[in-house]
Amino acid sequence: MSSDLAKALIDAIPLATILVGADERVQAANAEADKLLGPGTRGRHFIAVLRQPAVLDVIEGCLRDGSAATARYLTSVGAQDVTYKVSARHVPDAGALICFEDVTHMEQAVQMRRDFVANVSHELRTPLTALMGFVETLRGPAREDAAARERFLGIMQREANRMNRLVGDLLSLSHVESEERVRPTARVDLCGLVRSTSHSLAPLAEDAGVTLMLDLPENGFDIAGDSDQLRQVLINLTENAIKYSGRGSTVMMSVTSPVYQPRLRSDGTQLTVRDTGLGIDAIHIPRLTERFYRADSHRSREMGGTGLGLAIVKHIINRHRGRMRITSEKGQGTTVTVLLPIG
Repeated sequence: MSSDLAKALIDAIPLATILVGADERVQAANAEADKLLGPGTRGRHFIAVLRQPAVLDVIEGCLRDGSAATARYLTSVGAQDVTYKVSARHVPDAGALICFEDVTHMEQAVQMRRDFVANVSHELRTPLTALMGFVETLRGPAREDAAARERFLGIMQREANRMNRLVGDLLSLSHVESEERVRPTARVDLCGLVRSTSHSLAPLAEDAGVTLMLDLPENGFDIAGDSDQLRQVLINLTENAIKYSGRGSTVMMSVTSPVYQPRLRSDGTQLTVRDTGLGIDAIHIPRLTERFYRADSHRSREMGGTGLGLAIVKHIINRHRGRMRITSEKGQGTTVTVLLPIG
């Protein structure tokens, strides 16, 4: 194969690709390979270019006996770790063709699934362990102790309710993720939905010693949306504000009239849930929508939180092609702003 033809073929491959000749030197490399490995690889021994033992073994085997094999090549771009799948294939009379396929997203997806299963197992194990311990106690030492029995049964009920909420949130999360790419087409009266949600949460606010207020435009309007999912957004955001802002605070639910929203590049409305509570440390804000992430894990569990509420909100807003922003300052309260397109 002529060097010009080899170069033309390698340049046409959309992956980072190099050709290692029988003399074990890099004969050709495309632009993607130059970005990955750096310029000046041509003419150099492949060991000087690729220093990772697993990759070197694959190339040596391909050059020696023509065997096809794969390996992983690990590198980093800034603070981001990147994983490539390296494939080596024998090319008669030319050497070994080495391709680098970026599989970082697949590695991250696998890790996310592992973390998710581990987190679910941990979240379920805690109440299950408590239930098993109390059942054992009630069947043994506390069998005839009416006061202990009543106290333990109350704790068992709370732990069972916690598991029930967790399972419910997991099902909700699975449902909204499955529909995230399907844009809703029904029309929803957003202001009416806010009033209805406020009415249903009024007893919770009263018990918590929190004042719940509304700020809505005089003229209502419809938006394209899923009524049940938008209600869940309102409930999750407002419940969080009520539970964590503290007694004596105020929670304001507000909606603006439709105007052009630059972040949406279309007409949209701004839904805001603002509280005057303790606020959240800035270090936690970027991670609040991650599954099972809690700014205060002990307090969240005491309040019955599952750590999935804001993750559900994020996926619902994504489905509605909206945007969400969380701002907070210690001692100054927290504001969650949601932009939703009208149509």
